[in-house]
This record gives sequence, structure tokens and C-alpha cells, in this order.
Amino acid sequence: MILIADSGSSKTEWRIISNKTDNEGTCITQGINPFYQDQKDISKSLEREYLINKNIKEIYFYGAGCTNDEKKNVVRNSLSNFFNTKKININTDLLGAARSLCGNKTGIACILGTGSNSCLYNGTEITQNTPPLGFIIGDEGSGAALGKKTIGNILKNQLPKNIIDLFFKEYQTTQSEILDNVYKRPFPNRYLAKFSCFLSKYIEFEELEAIVILSFKEFIEKNLLQYKDVEKMKIHFTGSIAYHFKPQLIKALNAFNLNPGQIQKSPVEGLAKFHSQPNQFHV
Repeated sequence: MILIADSGSSKTEWRIISNKTDNEGTCITQGINPFYQDQKDISKSLEREYLINKNIKEIYFYGAGCTNDEKKNVVRNSLSNFFNTKKININTDLLGAARSLCGNKTGIACILGTGSNSCLYNGTEITQNTPPLGFIIGDEGSGAALGKKTIGNILKNQLPKNIIDLFFKEYQTTQSEILDNVYKRPFPNRYLAKFSCFLSKYIEFEELEAIVILSFKEFIEKNLLQYKDVEKMKIHFTGSIAYHFKPQLIKALNAFNLNPGQIQKSPVEGLAKFHSQPNQFHV
């Protein structure tokens, strides 16, 4: 049996597959990101939350923050100790998205979750990537970006009073508490991303839908338009933000005459199919 994991900043989805089936067990734990967590933190998270079979032959881990050998080794060492296996393949969540969405075909693959990313994929590897740069100076179109815009507009009174009142009633919070979470506590990106739920719940307000569409347009302008012949290609998406705001995402793509492809909530289903192919078990 092999274990596939797709990990963003908010959650990690695990799936066990074998040569006989693409689903021998699933589990969701908190996100694993070596930019924010050390080996000890990751190990504690696994011990507390991983609830399925640990008798694994090989692991394919696709994760946010796994961008260089140092960060990959933080995750690899944690997984090796927990699962007692040395066959561990660590790749970026972006490669996982590309394999899930495009398989062995050329295409543009995008992630819109807590963070955002995109790439041009040739059916085997990523050939071009616009750097996402994180939620402070990048990550356009992400949950963190949506939350950041929403909070900024609310605290600066840039939205109608009825929406502002609704927000504070919904979350029972204060400006002081918000700023404390953003500037002083761990995982401010996760904290900001949770406010995307407010946008989704009350998307019928045109002012809130405008925030979402504007953020998606920024993602397109600053990321997708850098890829050659992008207007001739299908653009595929995975991630909770892409999935839950699909109508707004399509509106933004149409504004640039771009062609939407698949829009998945999670890449795990596609990754399970990818690695269930006999010739892909050792990719």
C-alpha cells in the first residue's frame, strides 16, 4: 500500500491506495507547512490527528512550503519517524495539483485555497511558475487574500453599515482581537482565510461578490497572463476557494477571454487515479 497526502496551510488530506483500489482509507489532519512548523510540531500533529493505517510501504507527500531540500527534509524526517518507512517522496502541492488536474497532458494548473499558486505543466513536470510570494505580498485570489480584503474594508468602513454590522454579529469579535490574531498569533493566513466563509454565506451582496471577483482578476493579471498562449489553453483549478466561488471565478476568467477547465475541491481524487496507474507508482 502507498499513502498519498495533499497538504495546504489549513489541512492535509491523506489517502491510502493499493494496486487493487484507489481508496483503502482516508483521513484529514491540520495543514503541514515547513515554513511555519518544525519537525517537532509536525510530529505532534500526526500523533494527535492521523487515524488510519500506519503500515505503509511508500509515501507521496505533496505540500505547501516544500520548495527546497531543507524544507522537504523537515517533512521527510517527520514522516519517516512516524510511519517507520524510508520510501518517502516529497514534492510541492503545485506538482500535486498539476498531476491531479492534468494527468499526463499539458495544461495550466492553479491552486486557490488558503494560499494560491499556478503553473504551466508539460505532462511530466512544471515548466513555468509565477511565484506566489505568500499572503503578505502575493497569494492573489486565495482565502487569505479574500479575508485580508474583507477585514481591511470592514475596519476602514469601506462597506455598507448593514454588512459591517452583520460581520461583527457573525463573528463576535473586535478590531483589537482581529489585529492581535493577524500580527501576534501563529498562522495569520489561516485566520484571515476563515473570513472567506462570510463572503460565501452572503455572496448575494454585490459589494462582497465584487471583493471576490476583484481578487480573482488580480490572480489572473499577476499570474496567469504571464504564461505564453494562455488564452489558447484550458485553465484548471483545485482548492476550496476555487470550488466554493466557482461562478465568480468563471466571471473573472470570462472578463479576460480565458477558458475554464476542471474546478475541483481537492486534488486527492485525481492524485489517487494518477498513482493507481501501474507505471505511476514510482514516479
